[in-house]
Amino acid sequence: MTTFSGILFGFLLNISVNVPQDFDIVDRISLLVALYSITVAIFLFIMPVIYHHLQYPYRDFEKFKKRSHRFMLFGVVPAIVTLYFGLELALSSVIGNLAFLLAAIPYALVYFFFRKRK
Repeated sequence: MTTFSGILFGFLLNISVNVPQDFDIVDRISLLVALYSITVAIFLFIMPVIYHHLQYPYRDFEKFKKRSHRFMLFGVVPAIVTLYFGLELALSSVIGNLAFLLAAIPYALVYFFFRKRK
């Protein structure tokens, strides 16, 4: 997760430094939201490593495992937000403002199939 997030961060940072001329204000805001959310995701993904160094030697290993797992779970949310806005940015250059709606379709499908599995 950290490697993927780091590559995505570099890609988004490159776009934000070299903004295409056809980006309007909505695209720029989407780019900034995606950049901020992937930054938060990366921090949450590396928190188990930081927590490991702060807590070693472990006094309560179960507490350490539970906290490390929580950091990873909380990091998934901003990563999903980043993927949504990244998809929206890619689609907006082709279909305009309809991209916000179409970018939500993969998430709706995943949610539908996830709920259906139970």
